Amino acid sequence: MSTTAVPTRTAPFDLRRLLHLREAGVFAALVLLFVLGAIVSPSFLQSSNLLSVGQQVAQIGIMAIGATFVIVNGEIDLSVGSTYALAAISTGMAITAGVPWVLAILIGLGVGVLAGLVNGLAVVLLGVPSFIVTLGSLSVFRGVTLLISNGAPISLSADTPGVADFTLLGQGKLFGAIPMQLIFFAIVAAIGILVLSRSRLGFNTYAVGGNPEAARLVGINVRAVKLSAFVISGLTAAISGVLGLSFLSYVQGVTGTGLELTVISAVIIGGAALFGGSGTMWGTIIGVFFIGLLQNILNIKGISSFWQTVVTGLVIVVAVAADTWQRRRKTRA
Repeated sequence: MSTTAVPTRTAPFDLRRLLHLREAGVFAALVLLFVLGAIVSPSFLQSSNLLSVGQQVAQIGIMAIGATFVIVNGEIDLSVGSTYALAAISTGMAITAGVPWVLAILIGLGVGVLAGLVNGLAVVLLGVPSFIVTLGSLSVFRGVTLLISNGAPISLSADTPGVADFTLLGQGKLFGAIPMQLIFFAIVAAIGILVLSRSRLGFNTYAVGGNPEAARLVGINVRAVKLSAFVISGLTAAISGVLGLSFLSYVQGVTGTGLELTVISAVIIGGAALFGGSGTMWGTIIGVFFIGLLQNILNIKGISSFWQTVVTGLVIVVAVAADTWQRRRKTRA
């Protein structure tokens, strides 16, 4: 008598597997932070406040998507804040000079790509550590920004042709409620998720970050992968710069100072390892919103911005320490 195997039903997800994901810890922390926010202030759960958080983290989030590629490669980009300002200034100067706003945006994005290309070429051709290269380009790009603007701020006038349309990118709201900046963040994040987790470039990025020599031996062009990461980082920094200009209609040479620390913090808090080879876009997105919610709660409670900086720094230390502990635990196992 023959027996027929009865197929077992597969659960939509494995809870145990979910709990062991790298993002599980920071996601749990995000949930706890959300609950804490709801407890400390009734206004925290209001849709207007949550959408405001989304708008506030959008620019950082877009930059963090690009920075994830660099960090997973085992590199670092400290120049994203300066690239942000350089792209915004370039776009603003083009618009005030009468250039159509669409072309002005392309100029700003092109400046970001060029900045990333310069960083990448210096790293892969000269063999200089990315920390040193981007620390230098941080000052170089900032200096160029101040030089081309003569240190003067750029302010967009509503009377200038195209400015009204341009500002909708940063100030507009979809369906009258969802900030356009949040929409752009969602689009860039979706592309980042697909590229890093589904494409050959994403596979090669993990391989190079994990072991560059092994990646080279299996035929991966290590230089091209690293160069692509810096170009993507420059592009996302430029996108954020353009959106920042669109939102404020104002930019100056010192705009974006210190943004690199917040961007890197979001990626590290999201579970990416500073030594490369691990990290996900989902983790970065969680890290971005973790920082955004933390700052929002501190603002609601009237905590000084100085203390906010201290708290953010402590969170980074804890996140890196937890990642190091987890790696050592796995090594011992």
